[in-house]
Amino acid sequence: MQKRTFDIQPANGKLGILLPGLGAVSSTFIAGCVAVRRGLGEPFGSLTQMGTIRLGKRTEKKHPKIKDFIPLSSLEELEFLAWDPYPENCYQVARNNAILPHELLDQMKEELSAITPLPAVFDKTYVRNLDGPNVKKGATKFELASQLIEDIRRFKEERGLSRMVMIWTASTETYLERSLAHSSIENFEKAMVANDPSIAPSMLYAYAAIKSGIPFGNGAPNLCVDTPALQQLATLHRVPIAGKDLKTGQTLMKTIVAPGLKSRLLGIRGWFSSNILGNRDGQVLDDPDSFKTKEESKLSVLEHILEPEIYPSLYKDLYHKVRINYYPPKGDNKESWDHIDIFGWLGGNMQIKIDFLCKDSILAAPIVLDLALFLDFSARCGMKGIQEWLSFYFKSPMVAEGLYPEHDLFIQLKKLKNTLRFIKGEELITHLGLEYYD
Repeated sequence: MQKRTFDIQPANGKLGILLPGLGAVSSTFIAGCVAVRRGLGEPFGSLTQMGTIRLGKRTEKKHPKIKDFIPLSSLEELEFLAWDPYPENCYQVARNNAILPHELLDQMKEELSAITPLPAVFDKTYVRNLDGPNVKKGATKFELASQLIEDIRRFKEERGLSRMVMIWTASTETYLERSLAHSSIENFEKAMVANDPSIAPSMLYAYAAIKSGIPFGNGAPNLCVDTPALQQLATLHRVPIAGKDLKTGQTLMKTIVAPGLKSRLLGIRGWFSSNILGNRDGQVLDDPDSFKTKEESKLSVLEHILEPEIYPSLYKDLYHKVRINYYPPKGDNKESWDHIDIFGWLGGNMQIKIDFLCKDSILAAPIVLDLALFLDFSARCGMKGIQEWLSFYFKSPMVAEGLYPEHDLFIQLKKLKNTLRFIKGEELITHLGLEYYD
């Protein structure tokens, strides 16, 4: 394979991380970054901070940390900006959510309290179960997007930033399908001016980021950048984009367990998934239209992993059901149950049951960090458009037109690491073991 040369720009100067939504995920992410750079905690769960990458043959025993292999921004160089319809600062939000210990948060109170959300572009039409006072006003959606662009410009100037990246960490919006408004940049901008209902707030943030030359990652299952218009805009402005829906609790388990069952050619008759959670995400998903957006994302995983069209006797008749229930006493301590009916040799029936008691924000926070650093790296490599190599982090990965998404977690990780090797001109790892034929 002919090696392609990437002109990788250094990660000099400060990196601004822009966060639509200052809720449980983003406050946990920010507090975690501050804690790590103060030596108050470890960045467990973060590939960019703790992950290694094998280079060359196994006998060479070269396994540098990823952050030493490619130039990534350090946590000391990160600055944070958030928008939210609720005015509470990062310290208040983190303390109210009670995900991190209060004694840890109190050690960072001054720094976290200084991070106060700007007024958000928010419309209750798209997130019916929330309603806050800290909201921007504008005659048209185009005007609101222009206000976001001005927020971004001002933040960069005031903090002396070299680069920025935006990660959507706000709520799941009501279900939308692609329409004429999403078909081209021209139609999209006309729709913003006309206040077309098919243009959701998350799309305005994505538009503002891309127009400002800023990489964008979609952490929710919203349609958002998964449209021709915004993908064309990203290509035009040479901006990397990625999405959608951070792969944290139950779906993470599915992308670990399902590939294992398929690899052993064990059949699946049914997979019932149920969740209870009580944070703002649970409150939002209590609305049927927001749940439909999430459901579409969660249901698609198994079909793509198991490939029932190739293995009809194993998976064609699989019954897959997903339920999410809002239960306030749980807070961020989500509990997911999976009941899996499987079969093996001669159709012998068996069962697997998984009870995963997790904290969504603890799982999501390192993903936000990795996406921010990898998207910034992509931009400095001159990459643009959909970054499929970041599918590792998403429930419903975006892909180029005509392709199907890869959901197998292990294939996704191999693709991610081979992309890094390719960019750096290293040999790709194929595990062929050709030494047996020498």
